[in-house]
Amino acid sequence: MQYSKQPWARRFLVTLMLVLSVTVLGACGNATSVFSTDTGSESELATARVPWDYKIVEATVGDLVGSDMTILPDNDLLPNDNNYATGDKIWILQFMDAEMTTDENQKNEVRLSSWTTLKSYPDQASAEKDLAELKVSVTTDVDLVGVYKTEYQGKTRNFAVLELPTGNRIKQPIDDTRYTALEKAKTATVVLEEVHDFADYDLAFAKFRGWAK
Repeated sequence: MQYSKQPWARRFLVTLMLVLSVTVLGACGNATSVFSTDTGSESELATARVPWDYKIVEATVGDLVGSDMTILPDNDLLPNDNNYATGDKIWILQFMDAEMTTDENQKNEVRLSSWTTLKSYPDQASAEKDLAELKVSVTTDVDLVGVYKTEYQGKTRNFAVLELPTGNRIKQPIDDTRYTALEKAKTATVVLEEVHDFADYDLAFAKFRGWAK
């Protein structure tokens, strides 16, 4: 599987344009709010579909239908490019995308799709090689919107609000030590996971995976 890798900035510029463009798309699954910032107006909404996650799973070849095959247990239909036989154990790559609605204050509502089977592999190593190119770990600096404290029933909690390269804001809980370190900072060094679109590698979505230091 070959991909034309582009510089980090260009990939996220393309994704930012995707996130900010208004597209009418059908939603799948239940609404799940995964990002939290200040509540904003719902009068100006931007909706886009972004790559969300991949996984590889072991499966079994079912019926052969012409040049295609069914994949058990879900009876997904895939091309039988490797001439598998009924009953063969294989590995498959599955994909999930998300419909993201962003308001004028960068508050996001996400609707996750169901898993879609994309490709089959004769062994796990081949599947993991593709997966490593589709989900890429990157350490980078991102804008720090600010930190704040909340208090409830005598307990204090600290939070940091980050703006990712794709333009969306996320809230992360932090301890007292990190709160002090970030209190006057403008940026923070984090680990992001770039999730790339299988059909168009230049389209990517960034997900927070932790603090780099």
